[in-house]
Amino acid sequence: MGNKNTVYLTEEGLEDLKKELDNLINVRRPENIIAIKEARALGDLSENAEYDAARNEQAQIEGRIKQLEKMLENVSIITEVSKDKVSIGNTVSIKYVDDDDDEVEEYKIVGSQEADPFESRISNESPIAKALFDHKVGDIVTVDSPNGSYEVEIVSIK
Repeated sequence: MGNKNTVYLTEEGLEDLKKELDNLINVRRPENIIAIKEARALGDLSENAEYDAARNEQAQIEGRIKQLEKMLENVSIITEVSKDKVSIGNTVSIKYVDDDDDEVEEYKIVGSQEADPFESRISNESPIAKALFDHKVGDIVTVDSPNGSYEVEIVSIK
């Protein structure tokens, strides 16, 4: 899907990135500039821990701003998704074929920036998402994971 620099986001994920970028540019960067000035005023820069800390923070802030700006240049919004075949943006219910308890698990497939396994939001780059892509309800697919492969059945696509 798309070129390898494409960042897939939901509308909510896009808003979160824009808020973070705005906070970095309009709050954290100015605070950091003041911290650097105050630390510089303390004198000898060679043994000035406050100055070193403020400069390190500056590098982190500027690095994250660049990273966010690059992501926002390459963003692709996940809009209306098909419910016929699995793709990014779908919520998919699966059950493990070799599992006796027929327990169904549900995952929302999102871009890697929004993935959160604790919220059942898995990356479109994860082994399970890659295996599910372009399959339909009732299909049994093989997932190749670092711990070996296993089969899952697609129960529903939302």
